[in-house]
Amino acid sequence: MIGTRKIAAVMAAAALASGCSSIVNHRGFVADEVLIASVQPGVDNRMSVERTLGRPTFTSEFGEPVWYYVASTTEQAPFTTPKITQHTVLAVRFDENDNVLSVDRTGMDQVARIDPDSTVTPTLGRDRGLLEDLFGNIGQVGAATGPGGAGSPTGQ
Repeated sequence: MIGTRKIAAVMAAAALASGCSSIVNHRGFVADEVLIASVQPGVDNRMSVERTLGRPTFTSEFGEPVWYYVASTTEQAPFTTPKITQHTVLAVRFDENDNVLSVDRTGMDQVARIDPDSTVTPTLGRDRGLLEDLFGNIGQVGAATGPGGAGSPTGQ
């Protein structure tokens, strides 16, 4: 009897402890170091890069042609916001003949952490008060159309 209570207590403690662990989530490109190392400048072209690494996460729209492979890993403790723990961007640059010029990698050093201010939204223009918002349009409806305009009762 006491043995089953101890087993039940241990199982309950294990269930509670597992509920407090972080959730790890990986998104994007799954980097294989052997495949990345096999892409060589001056040897490979677009077709061979696509066959080796797959389709890129996104490509450059302007300037020199660059393919970007992005991978990100986040951890999230219960009831908190996720935090990036690993981030990698692989940039494969091509020349005008579609040959690989360079393969560059950046990591967490390029991640910008921003904290938006959720209490104030900056806007351009006048700063209006509550009463001006409520009663600001009184007298404005139909004022743009004069006599004989499209909004006049005579329709002329």
